[in-house]
Amino acid sequence: MANTYSQIYIHCVFVVKGRQNLISKRWKDELYKYITGIVSNEDQKLIAINGMADHVHILLGIKPNKNLSELIRDIKANSSRFINTKKWILGKFEWQKGFGAFSCGQAQLDLVINYIQKQEIHHKKMSFREEYQKFLKHHDIKYKTDYLFEQIEKF
Repeated sequence: MANTYSQIYIHCVFVVKGRQNLISKRWKDELYKYITGIVSNEDQKLIAINGMADHVHILLGIKPNKNLSELIRDIKANSSRFINTKKWILGKFEWQKGFGAFSCGQAQLDLVINYIQKQEIHHKKMSFREEYQKFLKHHDIKYKTDYLFEQIEKF
């Protein structure tokens, strides 16, 4: 877009279906590289990525003509297919429906990058549920606890 200048940074969080601990340390770097490629192929910028066995944080620099929901849909669909093709888990890998998206400004980038890079340290003190609710409250996003997380189906 000619004469369009922007700085749009979004910190996104998405979760393994049922919050299962399926992302293995053995292959998470390969998964993160794959996700970086998806973002790059969509002509967007992945600034930081990290997570835990049950969720992923990404910091994106996006262009104003990009639909964030479509980008996250593509990331989740293609990375699920990648994991399933690699047969890294028994059964079918899926991401939970939905995602968290939190805007941040240029002045906050170093703080957000540091936060994403230090996920392992944060989760020694705080569960994912506590972390996610803290983000929602910090960004003044109204939510219903019953709809935040899909539970693991029990047979």
